[in-house]
Amino acid sequence: MLELYLRQHIEASTESVIAFSWHGGEPLLAGLDFFRKAVDLQKKWMPAGRAIINGVQTNGTLLDESWVKFFAKENFRLGISMDGPEDLHDQFRKTRDGKGSFQKVLHGYDLALLYGLDPEIMCVLNADNVNNPLLIYRYFKKLGAKTITFLPLVEHLTLGNGVVSARSVRPEDFGTFLCTVFDEWVEHDIGKVKIQVFEEALRSAFNQEHTLCIFKPVCGGVPVVEHNGDFYSCDHYVNNVHRIGNIGVISLKGLLESARQKTFGLSKLSLPQFCFDCEIRMMCHGECPKNRFIHTPTGEPGLNYLCAGYKKFFTHCLPFVEAVSKEYNRKI
Repeated sequence: MLELYLRQHIEASTESVIAFSWHGGEPLLAGLDFFRKAVDLQKKWMPAGRAIINGVQTNGTLLDESWVKFFAKENFRLGISMDGPEDLHDQFRKTRDGKGSFQKVLHGYDLALLYGLDPEIMCVLNADNVNNPLLIYRYFKKLGAKTITFLPLVEHLTLGNGVVSARSVRPEDFGTFLCTVFDEWVEHDIGKVKIQVFEEALRSAFNQEHTLCIFKPVCGGVPVVEHNGDFYSCDHYVNNVHRIGNIGVISLKGLLESARQKTFGLSKLSLPQFCFDCEIRMMCHGECPKNRFIHTPTGEPGLNYLCAGYKKFFTHCLPFVEAVSKEYNRKI
């Protein structure tokens, strides 16, 4: 099944650099031999004149010298989940015995740096750590982070009524966090630190399309293939409704081009009028459909739970984006 997937992925890829993304759960639980085998099979099936890049996202607790040596040797892009300094990280990221995982994660991060890797930090923002934007951002800079992604935690308690868990990030707080870090980044760190949401906001200044699926007009280009070959429309929709098929029956390319997958992607275009009237719609396109479960001020369903936060941030950064755009267009 692994070889079948790798071969079909390579055949379905049209870019000169073929990208693989290994996620979980915790992908390192598959074991180092699994990844060694995967890389060997990739090399076996890689066409002449093409290249392969692998990315793996891990919680970092299993990283040791063997792992980081392998990732460095095979040129893996490594992402490590870290939610701030130790007290903030350990609030929700605990080991099975209830202890905080921070020290294990930090050890893995330091090992990665030692072997020449440049790990991206993925920070999940929850109801607590979101109140510490500069503390978190400056801590990551102190660690030497060059790439950071801030991911808002939105946990549904009951689908359809807009109720989320107590630890879910509050939209306004999320917006404030991004605005605060953005101001610090603009003043000190442009060209030094890449922050995913800032990079996406600035793409419009250079007349570029979004690369992040949540901000694209349509989606469906980031599906999931599970260990048994099952293909799901998206990693946010791994359920029976969105199981499109199995790569052992229909090729990966066939599943990507299937009517059901295309319909899934196009369904993102469905937005409430409130969004169509919004001045920053082209910067967010309603964000991810999984978060569209609240109502607009007029009672229309389908508004994104994070709308207030994104609107606050994109409105805040828009003057800077427009200034960059004006300067860029003047030069060309």
